[in-house]
Amino acid sequence: MNFLRKLSDSLGQFMAVVVIIAAALALFVPSSASWIQTEWINPILMIIMFGMGLNLSLDHFKLLSTKPLHILLGIIAQFAIMPALALFLSLLFKLDADLMTGVVLVGTCPGGVASNTITSMSKGDTTLSVEMTSINTILAPFATPAITSMLLNIRGIEVDTFAMTFSIIQVVIIPIVLGLTVSKIFPKINDALSDVSRIVSMIAVCLIAMSVISRNAEQILSSGLLIFTVVILHNLLGYVCGFMLGSAIGVSDARIKALSIEVGIQNSSLAVSLAENIFPGLAMAAVPGALFTVWHNISGALLALLYRQWE
Repeated sequence: MNFLRKLSDSLGQFMAVVVIIAAALALFVPSSASWIQTEWINPILMIIMFGMGLNLSLDHFKLLSTKPLHILLGIIAQFAIMPALALFLSLLFKLDADLMTGVVLVGTCPGGVASNTITSMSKGDTTLSVEMTSINTILAPFATPAITSMLLNIRGIEVDTFAMTFSIIQVVIIPIVLGLTVSKIFPKINDALSDVSRIVSMIAVCLIAMSVISRNAEQILSSGLLIFTVVILHNLLGYVCGFMLGSAIGVSDARIKALSIEVGIQNSSLAVSLAENIFPGLAMAAVPGALFTVWHNISGALLALLYRQWE
């Protein structure tokens, strides 16, 4: 188990490099990822969410009773700042329906598990990060469809909110509950699975990104500057807004870091899954989520280096 833990920690530190290599391979040699079927995206995401559940415990929810205001602000920031930025950038850059849908989905999804790792690397408040990720994920079946529908209706894009709610429950909530159940009832099994699950989750993230990028490689290369600009701005502005919010309410430096990272990093794998399942007619809708997955690992690693110097 020590070997697996060391391997997991090492891969976590070099996750950005691994994702860049995987994405570049899919973009410039699309055939290298042709074996990854789109039908695998949901099961792969379920594996990631099961791993998240394995690494959760009821202890992660202590801040909900001791610091409810911080958690409430984290929830508001997650489901207000990133969706608002998604709409603003979509209108500013005059994105078509496909890309706007993808960007909005990224903005309305909850924070991703990568935020917990990046917060830890940044010497931020990891407990706050994990708790915000967990609670925002629990709220996602209700918040994500409602906010997505509200924003996309501006462009006349219809959203099947019931189907989206069911999809999130199926691929996110149920696997997390199963993982949490295993960790609670079978702690010895959980100890054996938790390190393996981290490694598998890292591989799974790469597979999802490679699948979408390889299928849309030609379109990404022809209009990549626009897509990457929006994705990068969305992520970086999220970091800045989270940082400003934490500074404004006067929380500790460690919690400012956690808020900044939690707001800026999204569960973009879920955005990809929703794009594929709820908007199958919008070919490019999954691309922003896939590119966000690649970019936030790069920016997160760089931000962690910066934040580690601030203590």
